[in-house]
Amino acid sequence: MQIDIRQMLLTISHAVDLVGVTDVFHGRRVAIMAVECARTLAWDATTQRLLFDAGLLHDCGVSSTRDHRKLVDQFAWEDANRHCEKGYDLLRHFAPLAHLASIVRYHHTAWEEMTAFAVDPATARRANLIHLVDRVDALAGHYYADDSLLLHVDEVRQQIECHRGGIFAPELVDAFLAASAPEAFWLVLDPAYIPQYVDDMERGSESRPGTLTELKQFALLIASIVDAKSHFTAEHSLGVARLARLLGQLSGFSGEHLEKIEIAGLVHDIGKLQVPDEVLESPGAYTPAERAIMKRHSFASYQILRRIDGFEEIALWAAEHHESMSGGGYPFHLAAREIPLEARLIKVADIFQALAQRRPYRTPMPVPEILDLLRKMQAENEVDGAVVELVASHPEACLQSATGVG
Repeated sequence: MQIDIRQMLLTISHAVDLVGVTDVFHGRRVAIMAVECARTLAWDATTQRLLFDAGLLHDCGVSSTRDHRKLVDQFAWEDANRHCEKGYDLLRHFAPLAHLASIVRYHHTAWEEMTAFAVDPATARRANLIHLVDRVDALAGHYYADDSLLLHVDEVRQQIECHRGGIFAPELVDAFLAASAPEAFWLVLDPAYIPQYVDDMERGSESRPGTLTELKQFALLIASIVDAKSHFTAEHSLGVARLARLLGQLSGFSGEHLEKIEIAGLVHDIGKLQVPDEVLESPGAYTPAERAIMKRHSFASYQILRRIDGFEEIALWAAEHHESMSGGGYPFHLAAREIPLEARLIKVADIFQALAQRRPYRTPMPVPEILDLLRKMQAENEVDGAVVELVASHPEACLQSATGVG
């Protein structure tokens, strides 16, 4: 498999922006404003590209919609640096994006505190610029919904200027004030124009195909972001991927095909980042409205993953893990003959892992009870009976794969 590194980066960016739920452009707006300020500073094209990428990924340590609300609704809050450390840990272990890790780590560190961390001067300036435009977007965010931003530009600019030399470096404040004087600076942040700006930036980017090892690291990074959304779903994607791979192996798949099944398991729930925490952690049965929200996540996974060239099959397998043999699944209502075996494997792996894991409303379910439930779902034509029998024939191995224990 040859997957483009730039497409991996943009996929992570789109996934992280989903956490905004109703506003999914925060990362891209930060990236755009960082580039515009860098151009005002006459920083070179390489630095502009670096800042663009750092802006896209600066919040990769945020999975919780509760945390995201604080980040965009409050100018400063006590635990802001926690997500910076999480993002740093994610990126520094993924070689293609490790050069962005330090910028992400310090993007909520005040300028006057930067020297205490002995940060490289260039990294300090870049991180502080991301901090500045990130806070600009938090201040401006109150005015996006009613399209009144241009009426409040002076207020936003004045609030940033108030923090010159304290939170933000003076030269960066000056650059922002110069760059943001024209209306065009603010108008390009409209959702109608953001995709074109991103396309223009990508047109001039250099890229290379990632190795299979890098692709798996990318999928693990996505899984880490998704699984961090709730402590109840910690390592869910990892468990689903391990179990799906085992079931694939028992089904006769091998080599690269088996790797692709595992990768699909790792990224299958990427769309859940757009599900509010309150819905995901609901202790009781979903209301009709909550169920409708949940039903969006697998289609969101498909829309994100299908943008990656070479990911066509993986995107479908991931998106179809809630389809049913009866034809009544979602989001496509596929008939049984239309559901590939790989998606059927992931569906059973998803159900098994979730039942074997502690959730807000119950303790982990013993394997015999999981099998009883799977057989009941088989009788109701919800899951593939042949896949259920694979689980029944290898219960301990399935439990170990699903939980990592044993």
